[in-house]
Amino acid sequence: MRRLTYVIGLTIDGRIAGPDDETDFFPLSEAYGAWLQEEFPETLPTHLRTRLGIDDAPPRHFDTVVMGRRTYEPALAIGMASPYAHLRQYVVSTTQPELTPEVTIVRSDPVGLVRALKTEDSPFDVCLAGGATLAGAVLPEIDRVVVKLYPVVAGAGRPAVDSGAFSPTRFDLTDVATVDGGHVVVTYDRRRDPPR
Repeated sequence: MRRLTYVIGLTIDGRIAGPDDETDFFPLSEAYGAWLQEEFPETLPTHLRTRLGIDDAPPRHFDTVVMGRRTYEPALAIGMASPYAHLRQYVVSTTQPELTPEVTIVRSDPVGLVRALKTEDSPFDVCLAGGATLAGAVLPEIDRVVVKLYPVVAGAGRPAVDSGAFSPTRFDLTDVATVDGGHVVVTYDRRRDPPR
């Protein structure tokens, strides 16, 4: 069975965006951009892949992306109805109209969607691109979290996970990459308690 991996950009104080969904304050460095291209090319939006000349870069980790409406909206704001055309795309939303056949809108049961995707026969995992409410809804199904930690403090904004309930979930540290420019990428895998 393949995994659901939550890939998330995070400030030092644990925010994925500002109070009004701002993300333009996240600092980028040339070294970090090169690292992302090499390690996670499929997580870059299609228009960026085109600009970087990596349209044909094969997937390393994912063939499918699941995102919430708030994560999808910035692409729509710049006229892109299919931001990850190189992946199979799902948007979980009760209000988002269908704009292109390349993006499947899921109106209900995000957990059911994720469970179905995880049972597919594929050598690649499923990428959860956010946001906080969707991550909270599918938290029981998240197998791995890749935290792209940015060297900035937001002060306020959107949390990484918002399930509406106190629900401690243990993960084990499995990898750390430090990139010039102050970026750290930390990978955690869900702790699987042995059966009793």
